[in-house]
Amino acid sequence: MTFKSILDEIENNLNKILADLSISDVKYSVEPANPGFGDVSSNVSFLLAKQLKKNPKDIAVMLSEKYLNCTSTLVLKSEAHPSGYLNFFANWEKLSQLILSESYLETFGDVDIGNNSSIVVEHTSVNPNKALHIGHIRNIIIGDSVSKILKKANYKVNVLNYIDDSGLQVADIIVGFKHFGFDQEPPKGKKFDHYCGDDVYVKTTEKYESNPSLEDIRKNILKELEDGYSEIAKFADKITRRVLASQLETCWNLGVFYDCLNFESQIIRSGLWSKIFEKLKEMNLIEFENDGKNAGCWVIRGEGKEEDKVIVRSNGTATYIAKDIPYAAWKLGLLEDPFNYEKYDKDQPNSQILWQTTLNQDNPNPHDFTGDKVVTVIDSRQARLQKIITTLMAKFKSVPDAYVHLGYESVTLSPDTAKTLGLDTDGKQAQMSGRKGVYVNADSVYDLLKEKTSDETQKRHPEMDSSEIEKIAHYVSVGTLRYEMIKQDLDKIITFDFTKSLSLEGDTASYIQYTHARASRILEKSNRIPSIDVDYSLFKEESETDLIKNIGLFNLQVRDAANNLSPKVIARYCHDLAVSFNSFYEHAKVLDIGDIPLENARLCLVHSFKITLEKALDLLGIKAPDRM
Repeated sequence: MTFKSILDEIENNLNKILADLSISDVKYSVEPANPGFGDVSSNVSFLLAKQLKKNPKDIAVMLSEKYLNCTSTLVLKSEAHPSGYLNFFANWEKLSQLILSESYLETFGDVDIGNNSSIVVEHTSVNPNKALHIGHIRNIIIGDSVSKILKKANYKVNVLNYIDDSGLQVADIIVGFKHFGFDQEPPKGKKFDHYCGDDVYVKTTEKYESNPSLEDIRKNILKELEDGYSEIAKFADKITRRVLASQLETCWNLGVFYDCLNFESQIIRSGLWSKIFEKLKEMNLIEFENDGKNAGCWVIRGEGKEEDKVIVRSNGTATYIAKDIPYAAWKLGLLEDPFNYEKYDKDQPNSQILWQTTLNQDNPNPHDFTGDKVVTVIDSRQARLQKIITTLMAKFKSVPDAYVHLGYESVTLSPDTAKTLGLDTDGKQAQMSGRKGVYVNADSVYDLLKEKTSDETQKRHPEMDSSEIEKIAHYVSVGTLRYEMIKQDLDKIITFDFTKSLSLEGDTASYIQYTHARASRILEKSNRIPSIDVDYSLFKEESETDLIKNIGLFNLQVRDAANNLSPKVIARYCHDLAVSFNSFYEHAKVLDIGDIPLENARLCLVHSFKITLEKALDLLGIKAPDRM
């Protein structure tokens, strides 16, 4: 039911009115109203103005009068607004009962957009040569939240992590280990991924700048990596898997889990490219260049002023995009699966099985990790490459939106935060570069957030034991990191600031989590089990109906977030829900008011808010502690 019940009732009645007027095919909206426009508002009058040759205000008056003859369960009255909008006022006693009763169900917020169809969400995809930095975290959290939202919208989601274990950045650390004497074991107390990124990778790339002749060593290493069967390739596999294991520890600590790891080295050796290359030629999607600067190359023609993209060089070697095209086609199930699958050698903390691709066919273990649709989370700098792949996949599958590139902008650090983490940025925001060693790894950010949260929790609750403080600090630190990565529009650069992100006021995870803890405390003090068997006519305060309305909007927000692949929609909803609860808390006392029926009704509302916020935060991968 939820708030959508009243929207559906109004839309059905308006359709009947329009049918009586012999009007059809009018795509009007019926939406939750802005303040001053009742509870629900429709723009139908504006869309009829040209057809009826009347101004919207007069049409709204006419429709409002006709609405009086409609059967209404959830609408008390309709009203023409001077602006021309048609407004509706809810029967809050009945609507409150519908919303609060449904909010207690486990399925509250579920919507069926996916119809149990399969969808692939690929995210993370970080080179296994260094630790994850704060910029990578935006990718990871966006992808993980989108996955959770799509599951709530009844998609069967396969979450993939592409491991680029054969590229230049991997070649760089292998050069470091094999030619510059770096020890294979990190210094005591340092994670292996930190060691590879901070020491081996950065210092090796510095040597290239002082001695360009080293480029030949690098090229030879890269060639052996792509061969896959050399001693160097075996050594690289051992090193990159150690880095990957460390990276996964970071992801798991943030509550991010996967279904399958896909290794680029195996994609190269799988034969997928030769199959897709022939298909590209058959469908005339690529052309052979006979002259000009790309003579002897196979190219994809650029659109408009875009340059042609070379996919096979004149020497017969494939370019970087030649790895991505067959992989994209595989994700959509357009090619026969060349892989076998085996369990990853470490268990994920949530007990979800993690599979990995293998070309070893000794023990067949087939799985299907493809999808009817694919969402690939990659930063906006790769928009051109992703546009080419998106266009090709649409032609292969004959579905325009089968392959979606979900792009996002970078993350910078505020001057104060950079200084806290040991970076001197001259008072400017810190732009990160793994090659130059100018980045802040995600583990360090988490550790500092956790330390600050632990100190604050201990000050507020000196009686609390250390294990409880540890749990709260973890929830708040993870919540803070995740929320800061999600609350902005994807096309906006994020400037991350420690102090602001931990504030108990404003648009922060801490503010929302603290509001949840406030509701938990009220329920705890009541010594009662909340029930939906209450008198709903007792909700008279505006702050009560405003909170109930916000609770009832949950499934509409899930629908919006799923349709637009936008976790920000849920982040904004969580904040709005917390704001409306705090307004209710200020205006409507819950306990010790000398009116048991009213206390019970308000406890029902408090509990409804609590469980709704928990469900909404869960879609963002954020836990809601009962104490803070």
